[in-house]
Amino acid sequence: MSTESAIETVRGLAVHVVRKPIKNLHLGVYPPDGRVRVAAPEGLSSDAVRVAVVRKLGWIRRQQARFRMQARESRREFVSGETYYYLGRRYLLRVVEKRARPGVRIAGRYLELTCRAGSTREQRAEILEAWYREQLKQVIPPLVADWQPKLGVEVADWRVRRMKTKWASCNPTTRRLWFNSELAKKPKSAIQYLVVHELLHLLHRRHDATFTALLDEHLPKWRSIRVELGRLPLTRDWWPED
Repeated sequence: MSTESAIETVRGLAVHVVRKPIKNLHLGVYPPDGRVRVAAPEGLSSDAVRVAVVRKLGWIRRQQARFRMQARESRREFVSGETYYYLGRRYLLRVVEKRARPGVRIAGRYLELTCRAGSTREQRAEILEAWYREQLKQVIPPLVADWQPKLGVEVADWRVRRMKTKWASCNPTTRRLWFNSELAKKPKSAIQYLVVHELLHLLHRRHDATFTALLDEHLPKWRSIRVELGRLPLTRDWWPED
């Protein structure tokens, strides 16, 4: 899929415009600083793109204000005493250096990270990231198994990986789902919402009124869950778009 991108200024607002072979225009505002991105059909005029942005200026400003107010985690150094989250609960990190297999375990109010003496920040980060990824792989299967028959869909495959811009994604053609390993830090209700959200894309691809109606039918409290997901602290070096 070929794309072209450019930065345009609309009433003093920098807008990243990406041209794609798509049918409809999509506008988004993304953390941490309210970056505005428009995915526009290749044949749509620049004037039409500007009009679309102007019409949404009020909403864009509100989203940018919300991001400025949202809590952010400080840069992680992966040392004892730092705060980390797992399934929505707050834990203190306790680093244990010894000659043993690297890993992480929950010990009361602590996430205990075992590593070799002299390990670097990056090595400790990799240990914790691998643990989060494996934990999420245990949380997702029962949710997928529970919701597939309820929705009348079946996935061919699902996987977990570190994703730069999304909580999760779905490829309806291959029926494959992807989940961001960052979700291991979020409450199970948020993980369930994203599982349902992506499974519903196997029934309906677009985020339109039909899709919203499906969410309302199967997960009536999805709006409050999404709001809560947005209130949780953002990881400093990772900012989700969806």
